[in-house]
Amino acid sequence: MNRLHHSSGQAPWRPAIGLAVSMLVICGGFYAAIITGLGGLLFPTQATGSLVMVEGKAMGSALVSQPFTSTVYFHGRPSSADNDPMATGGSNLAPSNPELRDRVAQQSAALASTYQLEPEQLPVDLLASSGSGVDPHISPAAAALQVERVAQARGISTEQVSQLVAQYNEPAQWGIFGQPRVNVLLLNLALDNNYPL
Repeated sequence: MNRLHHSSGQAPWRPAIGLAVSMLVICGGFYAAIITGLGGLLFPTQATGSLVMVEGKAMGSALVSQPFTSTVYFHGRPSSADNDPMATGGSNLAPSNPELRDRVAQQSAALASTYQLEPEQLPVDLLASSGSGVDPHISPAAAALQVERVAQARGISTEQVSQLVAQYNEPAQWGIFGQPRVNVLLLNLALDNNYPL
């Protein structure tokens, strides 16, 4: 009975290891370097985290919410991740969860008192966090609700603030994806730029 022999004398696992190392270098090294370089060249802002720079200083990312609390600024939606991009995620609390119901009830009562509305009239995005927990946008309705407060706190007219909100109102992506929205960080930076305190 004839048996097959490796004429080269090589162990059968050597080609497998050679192929694995080659693929690791090609796919894990060269490919990653090329894609990273192309990304930086074609999309320089997005490749660095969509950072918003003011006078050479990073003020934040256009993709991550920030905890604005002062009356002179627009406020974003609640964050289940404490606005931490390294801890993104929803709260995972069901609508029936008492903890969630209590938080929303307290928050809606406070906001309704501030804006002189019934709790049912509040835009839902001022009460509910997003799936990521770090959504930097609010709805145009949530922005419009805050116009008078911001105008009074800054000592400017509501028309001036409303014009700025309209300027930063982003339509649905390509007209079909998502909803109209306002980026809170960009709007607040525009407020500081146009109407400094």
